[in-house]
Amino acid sequence: MRVDDRGAASGESLRVFCAVELPEEVREAAAEHAARLRRDSPGASASWPRPESLHITLKFLGEVTEARVRDISRAAGAAAEDCRRFGLSVEEAGTFPARGAARVLWLGVRDESGGLARLQRRLERECEAAGFARETRAFKPHLTLARLRPSRDAPALSEAHRRSTFGPHVFRVTDLFVMRSELGPGGSRYTPLSRHRLGDE
Repeated sequence: MRVDDRGAASGESLRVFCAVELPEEVREAAAEHAARLRRDSPGASASWPRPESLHITLKFLGEVTEARVRDISRAAGAAAEDCRRFGLSVEEAGTFPARGAARVLWLGVRDESGGLARLQRRLERECEAAGFARETRAFKPHLTLARLRPSRDAPALSEAHRRSTFGPHVFRVTDLFVMRSELGPGGSRYTPLSRHRLGDE
């Protein structure tokens, strides 16, 4: 474990979350899928995250002090050490909400081995022991492909996405990351603060 405090002045608050990163081939496939949707629905108004920013969030901590980032990293390290590496598949396309006017386009994450769910539960326990509030909502892993705004082509865009076939794109998870999120005019920028290796299979 190494906590990277570059750009963090003493006492500064950081926007922090814990996540699993995606391999380049999954990001490229998601980018190609998004490009097709944008090409076919040019009148739709939406914000599209940069492909390099796509990740699977396990826990969002929000604004925390630099000292608390170290506590989060220790919790993440303990959770990772207690979990073995596992496989995931990114497949399926859907929207939130599932019916009616869509606000979010997502890509599904299939956790057939249950490894991701185990890692998330362990992370919740470790973070709670460190004094962070437990997440009350059910864990539903997904990739956020776009956030929609009301527009002429939004219904056609969301329907095209729902009807599309994506994946499966299979990969192995070997690390858990503590990430910093910085909001800017060009969208959110994510920086790894610490990386924690999962146990051997």
